[in-house]
Amino acid sequence: MAQSDMPTMRSRRLGGELRRLRLEAGLKVQDASDALECGQPKISQIENGKRGIRPLDLTTLLNLYGVEDERQRANLKRLAKEIHKVDWWSGHGPLLHDELKDYLTLEADSQAVRTFEPVLVPGLLQTEAYMRRLFGAASPEDQIEALVQTRMKRKELLDNTTGFRLRAVIDAPALHRIGGGVDIVQEQLRHLLSAGSRSNITIQVLPLNSVLPMEQYVSFAALSLLPEPPVEVVWLEHITGGTLLEQRADVQRYAKAWDELTAAALSPTASRRYIRDLIEESGS
Repeated sequence: MAQSDMPTMRSRRLGGELRRLRLEAGLKVQDASDALECGQPKISQIENGKRGIRPLDLTTLLNLYGVEDERQRANLKRLAKEIHKVDWWSGHGPLLHDELKDYLTLEADSQAVRTFEPVLVPGLLQTEAYMRRLFGAASPEDQIEALVQTRMKRKELLDNTTGFRLRAVIDAPALHRIGGGVDIVQEQLRHLLSAGSRSNITIQVLPLNSVLPMEQYVSFAALSLLPEPPVEVVWLEHITGGTLLEQRADVQRYAKAWDELTAAALSPTASRRYIRDLIEESGS
């Protein structure tokens, strides 16, 4: 990958992890540059995700930083190689904005995703008809098909061939505003029932009478990235793009919010009953 094509989400993740390891070891950029016999700008570029790192240089830095755990070393070496990985969405060009491509990278590199949606059915749980209604209301007509196919391709993660798990808390109003006609509503609700019966998917409905803290929760996804132990990050989606939270304090706040949401939500079994009742209501 040319340096002009960087940083990428993976190169930023690798650089951030190397910076963290250096700081925890009590070392300065100069110490790292001395070990690699290079200038400080090269170390800064690596840590900022603006350039990759050779396997030998990575091994040198891991030794310098005192990283002895073989799984951690192997995972960092794998991530360094995957900076150059060409993902299936790479060929979509300007159709997919950079923030969405970043999220797709995080999602593809995750072993588990926990998502809270107060307004919509989560993307990985949407039917094609529901997607088309959403994209049709917000996107140019000539982009709808490609956007739908991209989202449908994402759903392959749920095939569970890699052990991927999805946990979703859906605010009840999102299920009442599916819209688009009875057929779309019932198909989407039945799809949620079917998806929730799979071993790697858990769906909980947050009822209207839930008692929650005063803070107003926004849509968020907490992702457990593949290295062992997994790296936890949080993705916030908003109108103009998305924001990645990596700082431990931020991630812990959303972990606490997730615990509060799941405690306030209906159990998976009760959630299925709630959805079944909605199916009956929508057909009457």
